[in-house]
Amino acid sequence: MEDLPSPGALAPRGPAGGASGGLTVLSVASPFTALGTDNDGPAEQVVAAIDAALLRAGHRSLVLAPEGSAVAGTLLPLPRVHAAAQGTAPTEAARTAVLRRVAAMVADAVERHAVDLVHLHVHDFTALLPPPGVPVLVTLYEPLDRYPDGVLAPRRPHTHLQGVSAEQTRAAPPGIALLPPIEVGVPVDRLHIRVPKRRFAVCLGTIERDHGFHIALDAAREVDIQLLLGGELSRSPDEQRYLQEEIRPRLDTKRRFLGQIGFARKRWMLGAARCLLAPSLTPDPTAMAALEALACGTPVVAFPTGALADIVEPGVTGFLVEDAASMARAIEDCETIDPDACRAVARARYSLEVMSDRYLTLYDDLVAGRARSVGVA
Repeated sequence: MEDLPSPGALAPRGPAGGASGGLTVLSVASPFTALGTDNDGPAEQVVAAIDAALLRAGHRSLVLAPEGSAVAGTLLPLPRVHAAAQGTAPTEAARTAVLRRVAAMVADAVERHAVDLVHLHVHDFTALLPPPGVPVLVTLYEPLDRYPDGVLAPRRPHTHLQGVSAEQTRAAPPGIALLPPIEVGVPVDRLHIRVPKRRFAVCLGTIERDHGFHIALDAAREVDIQLLLGGELSRSPDEQRYLQEEIRPRLDTKRRFLGQIGFARKRWMLGAARCLLAPSLTPDPTAMAALEALACGTPVVAFPTGALADIVEPGVTGFLVEDAASMARAIEDCETIDPDACRAVARARYSLEVMSDRYLTLYDDLVAGRARSVGVA
């Protein structure tokens, strides 16, 4: 193992820091995705926001992520040779080897740098838990049924699990104890845009059957409105079949698939669209596209699944619907939604600043032993 930065080389703790009491927090991001791109996912955006907020508050932030990641605090880089699976689907053996390497780096960082709290943002968190002692916070970004049996009841002392939406926490199986959820934030100021609304709708997300984009295409055709579908193609054979059998036959000159789009184009599309369509067929705990749409002043028409059921306030930030026909009617009704009302909700509830403040308060509570879970341990 290569040497990690010495304590003296790390960013100094602020006025309340160092010997005078500031926290040292180790954030562990996915070892397969570098931080600091326009296409960062929910976990990567949360890590980056907390990293910056810790420094602003006078704390010390260590971030374990792939080499080349952009961080505000101190990067503990996972060498690219060990993160060679970045951007591809790693084999099980390669994934296990990388996780073993990350676990060793976590344990070493905790010992060397007097870490007060470890925050894990990865699906395979059980493989990365440090030896007992330091408190650990695990943020769960996926539906709870996607985690292996048993991992949501960790035996390691002072290991706390926390969801990212109220619906996700409500859906926790009996016996699973979760901290109160902290909703994922989005860069409200960066997303802010004021452009004339046009007669088209938008769908954003990976092209997967569970996202229900074929239903959105049917709804858009029913009211003869343009629909722009932007997103990454899934590599799985089933999702490739979905693209060929369900999406492409529904495309025409008005219903178009754009592929993956950059931040600037996404912001303009969301700002100018009449609405975002989110006919998700499975619970999505984060619903990032919906939050970004609200920040751009655009209402959301969605199925009441996952976080969408809490994000969409009917008649204020959009409409909750049940099928293509009711989605088509809601597309027309979105003309009655005030864009500024959408922006106000995004700023009050879903900004990165609001999210980061809640995390820093939680860190203080965890280190002091004050945090309490919801549910039965």
